[in-house]
Amino acid sequence: MPTTNSHAALDVYTRITNRIIEDLERGVHPWLKPWTAGPGSNVARPLRHNGEPYSGINVILLWSEAVARGFRSPTWMTFRQALELGGHVRKGETGSMVVYANRITKTETDEAGTEVDREIAFLKAYTVFCTDQIEGLPDRFHPVTPIDFPADTRADRIERADAFVAATGAEIRTGGNRACYIPSVDRIEMPAYASFHDTGTSTAAEAYYATLLHELVHWTAPAHRSNRELGKRFGDHAYAREEMIAELGAAFLCASVGITPEPRADHAAYIASWLE
Repeated sequence: MPTTNSHAALDVYTRITNRIIEDLERGVHPWLKPWTAGPGSNVARPLRHNGEPYSGINVILLWSEAVARGFRSPTWMTFRQALELGGHVRKGETGSMVVYANRITKTETDEAGTEVDREIAFLKAYTVFCTDQIEGLPDRFHPVTPIDFPADTRADRIERADAFVAATGAEIRTGGNRACYIPSVDRIEMPAYASFHDTGTSTAAEAYYATLLHELVHWTAPAHRSNRELGKRFGDHAYAREEMIAELGAAFLCASVGITPEPRADHAAYIASWLE
């Protein structure tokens, strides 16, 4: 299994961090860009050559690359995978970075002479190309043709969001004028569904569910779930970190259930803290 030394891993971390910082400094939030290859397309996340969706930081990296470079296809593959499928990367095209993270087990001898297993994390960067950059691939790799979904299909997508939220078992109460997670009672509070409205970029339903999914990520923070520090007030490091986790988590969840997230009204206020 490939390993990466600490200096190489640090370089990968730095490259990823710098890419996100550059986007934020330009006012681009790569996790809030459209998830689709075209209006109405039902592709949610970047896909590997075998149709499996990417996960984690690779989603953000490839969303950002697609927007910056105008790619329409959701599918990415390595140079070798393109050749194996009968295609070839066009001359002059440059690839995009994705990462592979895993752990290996190494057997060592401790001070008492006993052999012990130690897990070592590693991170490896490799290069992929969007199928927009590749010629000669089978027809199934062509970009998805934009279509307009009928109303009942859109309704079905929102039902999937409802089903996902219900499956978590989170307690959600409706009422009041704010959306929040209350750690002391382990409960999410949401304004009435009818108080959300179309914005031009999102429907009222999408705005509601994007907000709910943001709070649902906060709900995962307590010690008996993910054990994250929520922070005590706006502006402190833990608070800013948790808000960014909720932003990213909500973006991934929105993509998974097929809705467009609604940017938070206070989004810009967080950017300075996120950059720091």
